[in-house]
Amino acid sequence: MLAAGLLALWAFPAAADGDLSPEGLTFKDFSVADNGASFNRTDPMLPGGPDSPTIKLLSVDKAEGLARIRFNSVKVEVALPLGWQATEDWERGVADSADRRYRLIVWRVDFAFEGVKDAEQYASTKIGVIRSRRQGVTGQARKLNDGSFLIVYENVPPTKGDDGPRTAFDLLLVNPNDPKTGALLTLGVPAKEASRGLGLLALMKQRVRIDW
Repeated sequence: MLAAGLLALWAFPAAADGDLSPEGLTFKDFSVADNGASFNRTDPMLPGGPDSPTIKLLSVDKAEGLARIRFNSVKVEVALPLGWQATEDWERGVADSADRRYRLIVWRVDFAFEGVKDAEQYASTKIGVIRSRRQGVTGQARKLNDGSFLIVYENVPPTKGDDGPRTAFDLLLVNPNDPKTGALLTLGVPAKEASRGLGLLALMKQRVRIDW
């Protein structure tokens, strides 16, 4: 059980102090200078499809290389690098880098519905489920200073279009008004860019806004 002691993320020094740090990275390190044009394009190949709910582009910050996006289906605002694309269906928000190598999913989580009592048990249980379904995948979790949880999955098999194994990060944010619910940001990146991906997740965590 996770309660017996969360595994330390020795491979990811950005989390060593109990929180996430961009380690000097900024959104401009991941962006394309297109003034937010990519977020006004629809792409039927993205998971939401051409008839999915429409994401809302809230603002563009060219100086910082980011755009603020609202996923209405999950009532979450995120900052994304310029040049990405985003869509949503009725249950989640999805965003991808232009080359599809970085992929983000934003979800809502009801712990009772998932059959667990709280965020800590959810993190522990999900690691076990993923490891049982995907041979070779390893999972580690850590509780951060603000009560959120970071879960790291390594040796994730590539899917179509990927050029090698991947690393996935779950950032589980707990509802401060109802500890039985939360929001989940899942970011998948090439395994060889895991530290860089963790830095991007830290940037997203700093700017995420959730309507609880």
